[in-house]
Amino acid sequence: MAWIMNIEVWTTITGLLCVYLNARENIWGFPIALINVSIFFIMFYQVHLYADMGLQVFFFILSVIGWYFWLTGDKNSKDVRVTRNMTKNETIITIGTILVGGMLWAFLLDKFTDASIPYLDATLAVASIIAQYFLSRKVLQNWLIWIFINVFSIGMYWYKELYMTSGLYLLFLGIATWGYFSWKQEMGKVTLAA
Repeated sequence: MAWIMNIEVWTTITGLLCVYLNARENIWGFPIALINVSIFFIMFYQVHLYADMGLQVFFFILSVIGWYFWLTGDKNSKDVRVTRNMTKNETIITIGTILVGGMLWAFLLDKFTDASIPYLDATLAVASIIAQYFLSRKVLQNWLIWIFINVFSIGMYWYKELYMTSGLYLLFLGIATWGYFSWKQEMGKVTLAA
């Protein structure tokens, strides 16, 4: 357990730094995220949270993609460096994917692994993939999805006796709330300038 505690310190430090930088719309959040998800992968393996462990692979890939898009913009659509709102279709697809994808992944974890809390773990993992995708695309509502994830993650990690990680997600909740209002305010400035 002492080994996990040490790894929790590093996941906490790198996690706070990358989420803070993302909320500030700072490009350096992405390389820090690559370090963070690598450490989280190891920790989640140790505590049998396999959906969270697999989630780190998606986060790694999406962080690389997000880093690229934030640097260059998307040549095939509007500039990704400008924050936008989620469309109605994106909202419907997001809710459906979280519900159906979470249940399917949880069923597989429950049936074929010794996963702990498979239904909550998998649902939060699916929601996290979607939130990270929308963060990479600078969609304002990514922060609302993160707020949902953080609320439930606090309890899940507390239950697993990952108290520092639970505390980290409490801080993430505050940063996600701040990120939402900060990005929304920035969007208002861009709209007024246009």
